[in-house]
Amino acid sequence: MKKILLAEDDADFASVLKQYLELYQYEITWAENGEEALRIFQIESFDICVFDVMMPKMDGFTLAEKIIKINPEVPFVFLTARKLKEDKIIGLKLGADDYIVKPFEADELVLRLNNILKRSKQKQAHLPIIEELEIGAYSFDTKRLCLKNNSVTQQLTEKEAALIHFFFIHKNQMVKREQILKTIWGSDDFFSGRSMDVYISKIRKYFKDDSRISIESVRNIGLEFKIEN
Repeated sequence: MKKILLAEDDADFASVLKQYLELYQYEITWAENGEEALRIFQIESFDICVFDVMMPKMDGFTLAEKIIKINPEVPFVFLTARKLKEDKIIGLKLGADDYIVKPFEADELVLRLNNILKRSKQKQAHLPIIEELEIGAYSFDTKRLCLKNNSVTQQLTEKEAALIHFFFIHKNQMVKREQILKTIWGSDDFFSGRSMDVYISKIRKYFKDDSRISIESVRNIGLEFKIEN
């Protein structure tokens, strides 16, 4: 049974959602505000988190930032009654796996949660068996999920590691966006595409100290991970 941490300040809505998700064999732990959710997360483990954005004591975005510091691999979804583009961008930058605007159909949420958990299980399959790869001036430790350059070590998430490995095995080739998305995210929808763009920006920064390495975009077509000899 998959465990969900649900942070939602609307008790009636949370109760209905909890009962519905339990019909689909999810185990739900409900917190009525961000501070309570954080305390629970610190002592229990969860397969996925569902956070309302607007909550008392601690909003969903702040909660997600603190959760990521504890466990950067746990997937999370934002629920919100606001349709502001700025909110969606904040959610994407935080690495959210989905952003759902209220009102929504409960069965749609179940479908999205199932898809996210399925993709989460597949992440490890994208990592190489070789423990260390040399990428320009960098050493990519695939076992410890870190990127080293001289004395500097960048700890990676599983998705970042999977994306770097994908780029490495397709280095100096133009790869279509759809191929990257379906391989790493399991979906080529709009939300996944925006999420990938955030990850690409992060990875560009990770390799910024070696001018021989670049990630070049071919507008609306694909990307090329270039490594000059």
